[in-house]
Amino acid sequence: MRRGDAEHQQADWVGIHERICQMLVTIRSPTLLSLQQAGCIQSQLVKAELIEMCRLVAQSKLSEGKHQEALPAAQFCLRCSKDVHGPRSVQMVPAYLLLAEANMGMGNLAWAAELLSQAEWAALKSSDHAVHQRLHRCLGRLHTATGNLEAALFNFANDIYFASEEYGLDSTVTRGGYFLMANVYAKLGGLPIVRSLYSEVAQTWHCHLTKLLDTHVQNVQSPDTGLEPYDEAQRVELDKMLRTMLEFEQNDSRKDSAQIALVAHCLAMLWFLAGDSLKALGFGNTALQASQLIPNHDLTEPIQGLLQLLHTVC
Repeated sequence: MRRGDAEHQQADWVGIHERICQMLVTIRSPTLLSLQQAGCIQSQLVKAELIEMCRLVAQSKLSEGKHQEALPAAQFCLRCSKDVHGPRSVQMVPAYLLLAEANMGMGNLAWAAELLSQAEWAALKSSDHAVHQRLHRCLGRLHTATGNLEAALFNFANDIYFASEEYGLDSTVTRGGYFLMANVYAKLGGLPIVRSLYSEVAQTWHCHLTKLLDTHVQNVQSPDTGLEPYDEAQRVELDKMLRTMLEFEQNDSRKDSAQIALVAHCLAMLWFLAGDSLKALGFGNTALQASQLIPNHDLTEPIQGLLQLLHTVC
């Protein structure tokens, strides 16, 4: 699938080559030792490390919406996964999903569907709930992109089921399925359902971020503690999700001030923990303004406390 044009070469370099050149030399330049058992073991270890590096790079690029740059990393991940695990192994599923997501983002929906078909076949051998959860989430996204919204809802329902079995009903992973399902209902005009699902998502994330913030405040003498609760890819994805919900609430004719305060407070905590005080301050002020529209609102005091923390570091 590699193309020779300059645009692709640049994406290839930015996305993965600059990260793995030295490792590729080890794999692609066999020596006498590499033909012996010890060398083969070393090569497999390098490939396993390469799979993980490619996965992280591809996931990061996908979360940033840089699907073209994610493509080379996803391709390397698939290639090395086949070498290490074999083409029909269940361990191939994550690599198929990454490459499918990259192609979906580039509009290559037919090829994405083919990759997901291969992932489904490999996943038949697995009883791992996490594997099936990720597969159904990706299938739901594909059906959303193709406009098959009933199929999308079916797959997101399965996503939520398997996530609940693996991580618990109130986990942030499970709530990710709620969020994606809500987006489908938004396309179908089911606004009451959207509001209900978004509310569940926001409540769970607010509890989770509040715990992280409390941990950070209790360890103020350890500057690194709590500031990086997620890697960059997770933070970008969470920021995008929370902003989508905040925009929905702000544009909704019902103007639910309590929900606006809740989601904006989530964003303020997220960016405070990430070390971006200016973003945190902006969302904190939005949260405070919304909470003050409700007499004796229980979030007003925590929001004011966060703003006080922010003013000490700004």
